[in-house]
Amino acid sequence: MTFLRPAGKAIFKDRFTTKANELLRHYDEGKKATFGLVGFPLSKPSISHSGASLAPTAIRNSLASFSTYSGEEGRELTDELLDFGDVLMHPTDVEESQQRITVALTEVLATGAASQWFFLGGDHSISYSSIKALAANHTIGVLQFDAHHDLRNTEDGGPTNGTPFRRLIEDDIVTGERISQIGIRDFMNAKEYHDFANQHGIQVYTMEQVRELGIIYIMERELNRFSRLADFIYLSVDMDVLDQAFAPGCPAIGPGGMDTQTLLRGVEVAAKHPLVQAMDIVEIDPTQDIRDMTSKTAAYLILTYIKNKET
Repeated sequence: MTFLRPAGKAIFKDRFTTKANELLRHYDEGKKATFGLVGFPLSKPSISHSGASLAPTAIRNSLASFSTYSGEEGRELTDELLDFGDVLMHPTDVEESQQRITVALTEVLATGAASQWFFLGGDHSISYSSIKALAANHTIGVLQFDAHHDLRNTEDGGPTNGTPFRRLIEDDIVTGERISQIGIRDFMNAKEYHDFANQHGIQVYTMEQVRELGIIYIMERELNRFSRLADFIYLSVDMDVLDQAFAPGCPAIGPGGMDTQTLLRGVEVAAKHPLVQAMDIVEIDPTQDIRDMTSKTAAYLILTYIKNKET
């Protein structure tokens, strides 16, 4: 019995190492920090079976897999990450849940507690709601990492995770020219959605173009273009932009996608731009993940963003 470990207590803690989850601080009224975080645990609108509502907690927990020390830059990440918790979803009403995200985020933004934001989905339908809240006070440019266009119409299935960017355009929240889709995959989209993107001026980069042009060139080109069109740039990272080998925890995994290093480099370049002020991470189903691979990648994306945004 002497060698049994008490439940919930670690056997050993390295006194020299700060874990990245220790940067999380519960938000209390009046607190200020550079970075804020909100969870949107919504997956009922998903076209595929999805447990993405569990992802905000899984991503937070995965931060504990990393330290706060960047050996590449020889410095600690020290900025607090104010955690506003998760928005309470309606148990059955999808549109009510999506509206709750917009209302709650509007209230969160009104606190002025942070200047940089992380939004943890949830499926990709949450991007419509969060961008709608931000667009009340900004002209938004959207850099969308995704295997899919997400330009389905709502008549055939309602406001699903396949509709957010079409809804943004049709509701006059974001114009097509202020949306850039990066990593669109072969054999994963219908011709109708390709045509809709062309008709509305959406800039589309297929995976073949990502390989040929390089992610740095694409990101710099789009950031420069959005600098003339928007005052706020929003990164939307659908984790299924990654090849299934790198993101087994996505509901819509498939071959031919981006590798992790390419996505990390894209976020790194974006985070350095002053107009980039928010990033959502969506479409992770922790119930399908292997050893938290996909959630850990999401946590690493957050740390990469912080590292490149800190001054």
